[in-house]
Amino acid sequence: MNSPDLAAPDLASSVTRLIELLDIEELDTDLYRGATRDEGWKRVYGGQVVAQALVAASRTVPAERLCHSLHAYFIRAGDPAHPIVYKVERDRDGGSFTTRRVVALQQGKPIFNMAASFQTEEAGLSHASSMPAAPAPETLLNEAELTLRHAEQTPEPYRSMWLARERPIEFKPAVVFDVFNPIAAPPFSQNWCRLAAPLADIDPALARALFAYASDMTMLDICLQPHAVAWTNPRLQAASLDHAIWFYATPNMNDWLLFDGDSPVAGGGRGLNRALVYGADGTLVAAVQQEGLIRYRPKA
Repeated sequence: MNSPDLAAPDLASSVTRLIELLDIEELDTDLYRGATRDEGWKRVYGGQVVAQALVAASRTVPAERLCHSLHAYFIRAGDPAHPIVYKVERDRDGGSFTTRRVVALQQGKPIFNMAASFQTEEAGLSHASSMPAAPAPETLLNEAELTLRHAEQTPEPYRSMWLARERPIEFKPAVVFDVFNPIAAPPFSQNWCRLAAPLADIDPALARALFAYASDMTMLDICLQPHAVAWTNPRLQAASLDHAIWFYATPNMNDWLLFDGDSPVAGGGRGLNRALVYGADGTLVAAVQQEGLIRYRPKA
């Protein structure tokens, strides 16, 4: 099999399409509709739903109040053949905090819900963990480059899907794992990410939505690493169950962000994953936590 000879992707256009995906349509007061995108999978990517729900909630909040935390549950798999409707509930508008709830629906059924809190930015007591040592992103290959390098060893249909996959977010893993033939490894992970092409004038609310979109891409992998189970194994049922983000600064999506992650526990068919996220200057900008379903069925 010859190595694939693909035209260079139009990264700027892929970023533009992501922005369009997050620019949800207002149907009525506190009611929005988001488009979906069929990328060959049977479900909608969870980060898209989190990001669109955050955009919906943000549009009901004054611009000077930014999301400082969100907590979400994935209820049903989203169908990429149908748009998603987001219904926002205005729970409270306080002196400095605003709270919102969002339910995402497809064909009349809830597939996702989220609670989000917004705060007027203010000064206060401050401390943060130091950024850990990590390989410089300039020394690493990104996911697209790794896909091309390992294309001949990638079975179909994943090979064609991955080669054709649009990547508006550039990811660079510090350690590369063989996802089809995994070897048991400690539950630690480091990934650099940024927009695949720079975007001018990103307002803080959009930056946080873009971060939310990216934040679901690598989390679930961490809790599988100690068990050497390929996510393509038919005995494994894996999916995100919930997702939480705490923002401590607006992420600069045009520059590298380091997701420094671990999985402290797994049990009961579930695995906990968490990451501290640092800007290129070492600032701790966010914390992400996710529990995933990792149900491993016995042999028939």
